[in-house]
Amino acid sequence: MPVICSVIAASIAFRLVMEEDGPGRGLNGIVELRLTAILKSMSPPPPSWDLYRSFLAVIREGSLSAAARALGLTQPTLARHVAALEAAVGGSLFVRSPHGLDPTDAALALKPQAEALDAAAASLWRTASGYGGKGGGTTDGGAEVRGTVRVTASEVVGARILPAILADLRERHPALEIELVLSNAVDDLLQRDADVAVRMVEPDQQALLVRRIGVVRLGMHARRDYLDRHGSPQCLEDLGHHSLIGFDRETPDIRSMMRRAPGLTLPRFALRSDSHLAQLSAIEAGFGIGICQVPLARRTPGLVRLLADAFDMPMGMWVAMHEDLRSTPRCRAVFDGLAAGLKDHVSADPVT
Repeated sequence: MPVICSVIAASIAFRLVMEEDGPGRGLNGIVELRLTAILKSMSPPPPSWDLYRSFLAVIREGSLSAAARALGLTQPTLARHVAALEAAVGGSLFVRSPHGLDPTDAALALKPQAEALDAAAASLWRTASGYGGKGGGTTDGGAEVRGTVRVTASEVVGARILPAILADLRERHPALEIELVLSNAVDDLLQRDADVAVRMVEPDQQALLVRRIGVVRLGMHARRDYLDRHGSPQCLEDLGHHSLIGFDRETPDIRSMMRRAPGLTLPRFALRSDSHLAQLSAIEAGFGIGICQVPLARRTPGLVRLLADAFDMPMGMWVAMHEDLRSTPRCRAVFDGLAAGLKDHVSADPVT
């Protein structure tokens, strides 16, 4: 019935327009334009971004209450948003389970596009934040440096190395705002998941501006008082008698590291964690022997490098950003500042 009514309404409207403008004009000129406008007005508008943002929050958080807290909204508002989006797409997006709300196949199909919208919206806001206002410092070229830059780095680099570099950047550019994302995953710079990335693997995507920082060496370390209690290993085989700190799951980068260290077999770890930051903290606490960056260990009093001749793992370091951002003052300032600061960090290792 609604479809029939719409067709009748369109027919009547078309007839009125024809009578108003006179016969013989066919579907040309003003009549065609007016008929198109009438038909367009009958189509429901696409769902707003707010609905997709709420939908994405529910997928990420697993419940309406958690999604509401994440977005700063009320639970009834989140429920209305999800219901409105379900009505628009014509199907259920979530089903209740003992663990909360599980996404349906339709929701999983929408998720990548919703994530792309989320990344685009965040990138749009970061771009917009760079305009307007006064002050904020300038780049060497004189352009104002202000607004938000999203930086991504691994846990250890982001938590233990970048803060001092970013503090210096902030002193030089008071209107600069930084979003620092700690993740061992590789964010997609082409999709603008981040503006600038510090990576321990060489970027292979096209359309990126990449600067190689140098080589960071990984080595085995322990705290001095641990070694006073348990002795220092004299060879790799001696590690089996120590409390070792390592990973919980064998990831591709771990397998690659093992292939580059012939003679090193996988031992039984006394402490396992997939967080490199947690591993570093355990080494610093005197739990046992673990692997960390040599220049970072040199900055930490009490840490001793072990078996340097038997285990020496070089890793490259790069800073990258989308090439379209090279002329954006705030992104270029952060890119150059990170590159300079990280070169200083790498140079702390005299072997490099």
